[in-house]
Amino acid sequence: MGNSASVAEPALARLGEAIRDAGLELALEVVREGLEGDAIPSLARLDRSGQLGDVPTFIEELAREVEHPEPGRMRRGGPLAALTRDHARSREALGFAPREVVTEFLLLRRVLWRFVSRRIAELQPADVFELERRLNDTIDRLVTECVVAYFDRATMELAEQARRDPLTGLLNHQAFNDVLERELVRAERYDHGLTLVFVDLDGFKLVNDTCGHLEGDRVLQVVSSVLRSILRGSDVAGRMGGDEFAVLLLESDRRAGERFCARLREVTHELVEQAELPPELAFSAGAAHYPSEALAADELFRLADARQYQAKRAKRD
Repeated sequence: MGNSASVAEPALARLGEAIRDAGLELALEVVREGLEGDAIPSLARLDRSGQLGDVPTFIEELAREVEHPEPGRMRRGGPLAALTRDHARSREALGFAPREVVTEFLLLRRVLWRFVSRRIAELQPADVFELERRLNDTIDRLVTECVVAYFDRATMELAEQARRDPLTGLLNHQAFNDVLERELVRAERYDHGLTLVFVDLDGFKLVNDTCGHLEGDRVLQVVSSVLRSILRGSDVAGRMGGDEFAVLLLESDRRAGERFCARLREVTHELVEQAELPPELAFSAGAAHYPSEALAADELFRLADARQYQAKRAKRD
């Protein structure tokens, strides 16, 4: 057994070198097979460089594995695993379906085995067995990493969607509350202030009843865009339900809520003049500051809501 292993290694080393020398040709063959019969339809939309992608690099790595197998080469978090995940993500960004990304590796397996089969007579049975293990195990790991990368991304997207209001894209009620609780802890730790602003649309029910739900939805989307446009990158906005919104201004002073409401009023007025928002639409808002006015999330909400109600009532009086 020891002699056969010593004979096998030089043979596999020569084969690995042959695979490396033919790397570009093999990569082009993978592309050709991917284009034939629309096996990978998305390839047809790319130039030659885009079609090849990282395939030549994978062939180089497979040649190394044939020559000198390394148990850690495909370990999770290792360079080759990271390259595989990056390849899968870049392919998806180009419009590849997950099935197409996996098919690319399966075609790579087929092309490599066709190349190897022409040299099978040069190998001993032990060589063939070891070659099959090294190639198949590595390609199986490449496929697995692609699938894992896809499911990781899909899971993250679903988790993010679950935090968002489907109409406006803002945080939903629960996600906003979670952020508020987390930021209160951070504000206390680093001695920062934060401001909660509660916003309620005036005249929205009239718009909804008069113009219908489609117009009402459009108005909510426009208002949501306005909120996003006047927030700093670190600030947070959420739809709390119906026509009620909340904004969290991080690392802010006691006057931050007042400045935010003034800016919101200015932009809303401009959009009414431009007929992007109906003339009967306005808003009432109330703000509460941590730590000068309230220390807990429920206290901030109660104070901001009470001030928003006072502002609404003042308009009626």
